[in-house]
Amino acid sequence: MKIVAFIPARYQSKRFMGKPLALIAGKPIIQHVFQRSKECPELDEIYVATDDLRIYECVNEFGGHAIMTNEGHQSGTDRIAEAAEKINLADRDIVVNIQGDQPIFQPSILSDLIQALIEDPAIHMSTLMYKIKDDQELHDTNKVKVVVNNNGYAIYFSRLPIPFYRDEKSKAIHYKHLGLYAYRKEFLLSFTNLSYGLLEEAEKLEQLRVLEHGFRIKVVETAFDSIEVDTPEDIKMVEQKLLYLKQP
Repeated sequence: MKIVAFIPARYQSKRFMGKPLALIAGKPIIQHVFQRSKECPELDEIYVATDDLRIYECVNEFGGHAIMTNEGHQSGTDRIAEAAEKINLADRDIVVNIQGDQPIFQPSILSDLIQALIEDPAIHMSTLMYKIKDDQELHDTNKVKVVVNNNGYAIYFSRLPIPFYRDEKSKAIHYKHLGLYAYRKEFLLSFTNLSYGLLEEAEKLEQLRVLEHGFRIKVVETAFDSIEVDTPEDIKMVEQKLLYLKQP
């Protein structure tokens, strides 16, 4: 069984055009993501899946591997599904979806993500959650929240704070969803062929499509947060974080 990671990357973006090529501490964001991914010992191969020649050439220049995909994909999941088919992965191989806008993630979170599928052959999809410590994130609709059942499977994902604590004396605990995924290749292809659902349309969260169709998502709690670059203004914040991480 192979474990292969794909980093979907597109140049066109309404909020941040050319984001994968934007420089952070002198290196493109996509290079930071690729190099951190290489520190995960479980990964056999890593590819950037893109529809833009500029990104493709950039990846080759820093010594990475890239695959050109079609322009018309609606999501990064659709893009990596095409890439996974192009390299002829077996049905039970594990495909890891690493977001291309998270340049300083802790590589061990990929191990957390992958281990769930290695340990239990019945699991076909996994993702991550992190305990929210900042109330500002709790009420930020760009930060997706998740609730799970007693076996660690997702009940629901939402942009609003869930669960709602009616009793103000209750000790409120909330979890943020980190948008990294691992799938068995056969399930990834099935997922991309599922019809859209009402919940997905309402929240604009594609993982809800899985739940609406009756499939399960294993959610693993990780001890490390992962910061996204959404706008050009986020770059300075990430550079400051990098300086902090490099301190002895």
